[in-house]
Amino acid sequence: MVVSNAVEVNQLAVSFGSLRAVDDVSLHVAYGEVVTLLGPNGAGKTTVVETLLGFRAPTSGTVRLHGLNPLRDHREVVVRTGALLQRGGVWFPMTPRQVLELTASYYDAPRGTNELLELLDLERCARTPWRRLSGGEQQRTLLALALLGRPRVLVLDEPTTSVDPEGRQVIRDLIASERDRGCALLVTTHELAEAERTSDRVVIMNRGHVVIAGTLDELAGAPEMIVELSGPVDANQLAARLGCAVTADGANQFRCATASSPERISVLNGFLTSVGVTLISLRTRASLEERYMELIEQERREVRP
Repeated sequence: MVVSNAVEVNQLAVSFGSLRAVDDVSLHVAYGEVVTLLGPNGAGKTTVVETLLGFRAPTSGTVRLHGLNPLRDHREVVVRTGALLQRGGVWFPMTPRQVLELTASYYDAPRGTNELLELLDLERCARTPWRRLSGGEQQRTLLALALLGRPRVLVLDEPTTSVDPEGRQVIRDLIASERDRGCALLVTTHELAEAERTSDRVVIMNRGHVVIAGTLDELAGAPEMIVELSGPVDANQLAARLGCAVTADGANQFRCATASSPERISVLNGFLTSVGVTLISLRTRASLEERYMELIEQERREVRP
């Protein structure tokens, strides 16, 4: 059997009684790709992950990991897949070294305990009981457990929760290295900046369904100039000078509906000089956070009575 994608979710629906938690969700992750699943609380992200891993049965639709049914072929899926879930922990007297050595005994060819302790910067706390670890150290220990079996797919549910800035960089580096070795990664997060740094593609969910999916460039929308100024200007005057629509995102930030070019920037600088204001920054696309907030707000407006 030839498997083109590591993860396949097709028209998935999951209901809890009368509540439709996931409604017609489709997504895929290729080997060697990072796909991030974004959405507010209650969007259905964790339900998708739990169904994908075989902890819940679909109401309708299909999910596949490595081409396998996670319910029917659960044992084989578990061996090939590493998972970090929000719910989980370690027996509190155990240390990171102890739990890694114990869990390694379940695999035929596990990664070395010392390798994982070094990789996830856990060497200093390797002999510290679980209950005395910081939240970030606990999270990195759980991530080390997900890596033990040399998985071809990693499913990471909020991997940077409770992790300090140094630990976040460790996790970013790990995500990049796992992708480079051909692993498929499906990551859920509320951390939009983290998603922007690590993702090849993004899937945004809200109210149980997919709002939009694509690369960061595709999600950014039409070309525009986003300018931050040292002081306020008249948006109508700026629009007339640039010959395009201009929207104020605040007193000193404006979105200009035109592609950036040396000529446009020259016109912009000429206008700013004439009104005694300077250019602080210029971007040529919306940030993921800006685009995300725009899409979620649009969804909210559409469902209001």
